[in-house]
Amino acid sequence: MDIKGPKKRSKTDKVTEHVLFQPANEFLPMIDEVYKKLVETTKSTPGAKVENNKFCLSVHFRCVDEKKWSELAQQVKSVLKEYPKLKLTQGRKVLEIRPTIKWDKGKALEFLLESLGFANCTDVFPVYIGDDRTDEDAFKILRDRGQGFGILVSKYPKDTNASYSLQEPDEVSSKTSTNKLWIFYSVWLNGNNYLWELNPKSKN
Repeated sequence: MDIKGPKKRSKTDKVTEHVLFQPANEFLPMIDEVYKKLVETTKSTPGAKVENNKFCLSVHFRCVDEKKWSELAQQVKSVLKEYPKLKLTQGRKVLEIRPTIKWDKGKALEFLLESLGFANCTDVFPVYIGDDRTDEDAFKILRDRGQGFGILVSKYPKDTNASYSLQEPDEVSSKTSTNKLWIFYSVWLNGNNYLWELNPKSKN
């Protein structure tokens, strides 16, 4: 929900403008207020940890006795009753509170392409690398646009909108993977379509 990056560069390669977009900026005072209330409300539950991630809040219960999970969830819900503009979702041993706005990584990617003037470029090939289910929105955008491709980083085969996959995060910056990526990038721009130069989605 927080995007900042270079928009234009001068001849000396210095950043002259920035792209800045914070769709949840108006929620910051509310999020800070809820954070303080959650810290106070959940302090009676041993092991509970409330984290302020600026544009969203996380209530971790990994270290909470399983018998207390339901009680902790009720504590969180009791606070959120006063804030209908915030929504509650559950992840792996974590409760997440975020603004109810239509924003995801796919929309963030579209915003960047438009803001940087790359949305309709034929000489720019976006590559998006991600390892989380929330990255699927960005993978889908690239697939639907027919512009660039997504790479899923996962040890296990998964249904995905990404075009290719790597098994380990280290492979993203490894010499072998980097060489493969640049080879693919080069032949694509030369009008050839050697899609399999980069490892396709895992089939094993």
